[in-house]
Formats: sequence, C-alpha cells, structure tokens
Amino acid sequence: MATRRFILGADTAHPLNFLQNHIMTESEFLARADALLDKIHEQVDDWFETLDIDLDASRSGQVLTIVFNQKTHVVVNSQAPLQEMWVAAPSGGFHYKFDNTNWVDTRSGTTLQDNLSNIFSDITGRALTITL
Repeated sequence: MATRRFILGADTAHPLNFLQNHIMTESEFLARADALLDKIHEQVDDWFETLDIDLDASRSGQVLTIVFNQKTHVVVNSQAPLQEMWVAAPSGGFHYKFDNTNWVDTRSGTTLQDNLSNIFSDITGRALTITL
C-alpha cells in the first residue's frame, strides 16, 4: 500500500511541491536509480558510437561519470537517504526528487531529462536529447 505524506496548509498546486510523492522503500529507490543510471549510460554510449561524440562514460555503483572531450565532467549519482538523484555539471549542482512520473529539480521544477539534455547539448555544441 502506497504511503503518502501531507503537510497542512501547503500549496499543493505549486510545481515544486513534492508533498504527495510516494515514499519509496530504500530497495525501490535503488532499483529505480539503477535503471535510470543504466538508461543514461546506454544513451551516452550510443552517442559515442553513432554520433562520434568524444566522451567516456563509467559507472561505479550508484555514480555515473561522463567526461566530454577528456576534460568536462558531468556526474549523476543517487542519494538514497534523501531519495534524490544529484547532478554535478559545469552549470551547477542539481537535486531531483521523483514525483511519481518524472525526476524534478527541487529548486527550478525542471525535469532531469530536460536538464541533462540541455547540459549535454551545451557541452558538445550539438542538440542532444536524453530520453528517460
């Protein structure tokens, strides 16, 4: 049975309100995080093979590191205690919570998919889209 948490008086229409999220067990979160990291890793590896983009992607546990042009790093990792996915990129650090549909930035409301697509496009100078 899904557990939901609510805070009285909260503005539930606000795009950054994660108060009605499903609270996952740690194993559910780790399975979701693993699948997400695998999906990102597969797509960037495909860019290397099919688009001839200079990158190296490596995974160690819950941390995916992507290095573009042997110098620009993007790190995507899970934070199980917070049930968040974190991204470190030249444009900044971002934290994402799952809203039962998408991973959404806790500050801006941007989805992980859109933000990674923008980050990768900015780094490479090519229009790249991640599909999550």
